[in-house]
Amino acid sequence: MKKFYIWLIIGICFLVGTGGYFIFRQKPLEKSEKVSKIVREPAVAGQFYPADKNQLSAIVDRLLKKASLPEIKGEVIALIAPHAGYQFSGEVAAHTFKTLEGEQVNTVIIIGNSHHERFDGISVFPKGIYKTPLGEVKIDSDLAQKIIQESDRISFKESAHKLEHSIEVEIPFLQKTLKHFRIVPILFGNSQKDDWKILGNAILKHIKGKNIILVASSDLSHYPPYEVAKYADKKTIDAISTGDIEHLEKTIEELQQENLPNTVTFACGIDAIKTVMYVARQLGASEIKLLKYANSGDSAGNKNRVVGYSAIGFFTERRDNLLNREEQAKLLQIARESVETFIKEGKIPEFSEDNPMLNQKLGAFVTIKKHGKLRGCIGEFSPTKEPLYKVVSKMAIAAATKDIRFSPVQEEELDELEYEVSVLSEPQKIDNWKKIELGKHGVIIRQGLNQGVFLPQVADETGWSLEKFLSELCSQKAGLSPDCYEDKNTEIYIFTAQVFSE
Repeated sequence: MKKFYIWLIIGICFLVGTGGYFIFRQKPLEKSEKVSKIVREPAVAGQFYPADKNQLSAIVDRLLKKASLPEIKGEVIALIAPHAGYQFSGEVAAHTFKTLEGEQVNTVIIIGNSHHERFDGISVFPKGIYKTPLGEVKIDSDLAQKIIQESDRISFKESAHKLEHSIEVEIPFLQKTLKHFRIVPILFGNSQKDDWKILGNAILKHIKGKNIILVASSDLSHYPPYEVAKYADKKTIDAISTGDIEHLEKTIEELQQENLPNTVTFACGIDAIKTVMYVARQLGASEIKLLKYANSGDSAGNKNRVVGYSAIGFFTERRDNLLNREEQAKLLQIARESVETFIKEGKIPEFSEDNPMLNQKLGAFVTIKKHGKLRGCIGEFSPTKEPLYKVVSKMAIAAATKDIRFSPVQEEELDELEYEVSVLSEPQKIDNWKKIELGKHGVIIRQGLNQGVFLPQVADETGWSLEKFLSELCSQKAGLSPDCYEDKNTEIYIFTAQVFSE
């Protein structure tokens, strides 16, 4: 791997759009470095992608609409995406993120190798927000801090993130494909070849059982002629597709020894790629699939000097104990059919399901929206004697007809309604309200006959602090004093939710 790092120190010219790689300075990573700003402003808006919100929105929409994915089996757990200017790599990137459409993802861990500053270790952005022209995305500070605490090789170096494009350019695609999510931006300092394993183990310790996706941000070969790039990139992609990190390392070394013309690297985000491969394997990835390949010579570049791009997905048959896409689609179908049959015919339809996942004894909420606005929401929190699919059917009808905040749904509205289902875990009683993790936990407050509940997504939708979240729950939902969560007579329960929508 020595050859790979030599060119980083030299300082190569940076080509806006083709994913150019360059290093200005080398500084040690200081463990005690403090965050001076909690808002990371866009650094490459107007260069790698439009700075105008409407233009950016239209371009990303067009790219996602155009993207056509191959047949995918299983659930996505990790991705590799390019990070050049959208006119060069946007079409390939769209194939990466199209896999997330309709998914419920709480946090996206975006990993890249620093292009601007060489430093010792790994830098994790610990708190605050990332901004793009499409709006703000919150940092999952709880997860970020837990990762940082796992190793003295992991810390935060604000200057490394300030100008870095490899993370920033992925975010608009996430903003267009996911509804409520947070991010953990991570950069390698390109100083120690085994840092990827340190980071991989730190991530694995804190993500199992959660709706978290990993994205490795990396372009492939830099600056060889068109046909040479295709040759080299195929070898790199084939090596990634084996899931074998040692095989990938050997492939890169062999390519370096071939002295291919004008080539300075075969994967600028090599540590990010290896981290994702490692984590995906530990999470049970059963398929690694190339979703799209192209290079800048296929889009808007000179074929004499190109950069390669790939969209690669890592998939598993089932993520932990979560419902897969087909099971989610079935529950949404049941919710819609239940409401439409009841409103049109006045009867509750009968369903029969032998899928064991749909027969679990779990609580569920059904939320109905009209033109993006709430139209009804009712659910069952605790597991019942009935199977999940029947609970969803009943709650859908109740949300349409019994939510006292709204008049019952009318037949002429049916085509305008959208459905969201939240499948709930069994509530667990806690002895300290500070154990609640915003965005992850739903909360039930109970004192005597008074009770209130917030689903996990309320925290993301409102942006409330934990104290504000609980204060509103106490006063607005449970009809208690705003500080009831601190009362020793108050019972507090937490639960998680898998949320998905049409």
